[in-house]
Amino acid sequence: MTAGIRTVEIAHSGVASPRWKRRAARFCGKALLAAGHVAWDISILFCDDARIAELNAKYRGKKGPTDVLSFPRDEREAIVAGDIAISLPAMKRNAAAFGATENEEMKRLLIHGILHVAGMDHGKGRSGPMLDLQEQLIEQLRAELVIME
Repeated sequence: MTAGIRTVEIAHSGVASPRWKRRAARFCGKALLAAGHVAWDISILFCDDARIAELNAKYRGKKGPTDVLSFPRDEREAIVAGDIAISLPAMKRNAAAFGATENEEMKRLLIHGILHVAGMDHGKGRSGPMLDLQEQLIEQLRAELVIME
């Protein structure tokens, strides 16, 4: 990978291939740049609750599905790489529970995953530096691409 390039790969498991996956990749590129990460290589997995529950059990020792998981990889030559998994059913439940559109919630989960890949941890609760930055980035990128139609 060349320095200064952001590569975002999208895959799916247990869900149909999202027709909006290219828009999601472009949004991630803009979010990475806004978060100050110029040369990143990340992959996003859109999946169902069953697949994310498997990943949650295997890597976190927690039972059941969650909305987003992040897996940072090694830093090498200024490229911080990682993987993010997002449960589309959980994203939809979150949107309904928080009174947000699915598009807004998808942006929130993508940014949340990116910040975890960057090594940030929000701890417990609904405030703190990571979540404050997450909301700043969401506001900054509010007018950006509509991911989902």
